Amino acid sequence: MSVNAIIVAGGKGARMGQDVPKQFLNVYDKPVLIYTMENFQRHSEVDNIGVVCVDGWHDVVRAYAAQFNIDKFRWVISGGSTVQESIWGGVKRLEGECTDDDIVIIHDGVRPLVDEFVLTDILRVCRKYGNAVPALPYNEQIFKVAEDDDETSTGYIVRETIRRVSTPQAYKYGMLSEAYEKAFATKTGIYGSSYTNTMMVELGIRLHFAKGSDRNIKLTTLDDLEIFKAYISLKKDAWLKR
Repeated sequence: MSVNAIIVAGGKGARMGQDVPKQFLNVYDKPVLIYTMENFQRHSEVDNIGVVCVDGWHDVVRAYAAQFNIDKFRWVISGGSTVQESIWGGVKRLEGECTDDDIVIIHDGVRPLVDEFVLTDILRVCRKYGNAVPALPYNEQIFKVAEDDDETSTGYIVRETIRRVSTPQAYKYGMLSEAYEKAFATKTGIYGSSYTNTMMVELGIRLHFAKGSDRNIKLTTLDDLEIFKAYISLKKDAWLKR
């Protein structure tokens, strides 16, 4: 049973406001995308890494992978016009290389702080149930906007009933491929902000939670970039209990 990571790096990062896509920004002389790929390179259970990338940057990905010794890197393809098209392109790229029981991890290229225990646990859960998504409790109060006045509220969501879900997500290849075929054929869960996990739920598939991490931030704005820089330069106090 092989484990294959699809790193989705097809966005242009307009909200970051830079001249290059945010996944290629250098932080301490290393591209964000390489920080992301290194998490999968280091994990003993991950066999192969593929990248779904912005057009025109394929050779850059190959060069960076060679420079930073990402020897699990196998392929790079262009992304689609939406994130779901990009992911499906990556899934189709694995056709003929994966058995139904092989595991595919889907991950955002601009989430460069994937803890080892998160990857380990999504693989554990996926092997048992066929899929796994990292989840965390929501610690703030969530109020619903009133129908007659969007600046007021008359109801809230009990926070114990909700979870924050992100990437990396893991799926058995057979389930994943079949789900994408059905989703695009029926136009279910493929538009807007839809992602693999939301698509699965819209298709009636039960998702299984694994361990998540608050460190696993997505780099969307310049503030996020500064938080990332702070994380990777952080020195932990030895006296704190962990």
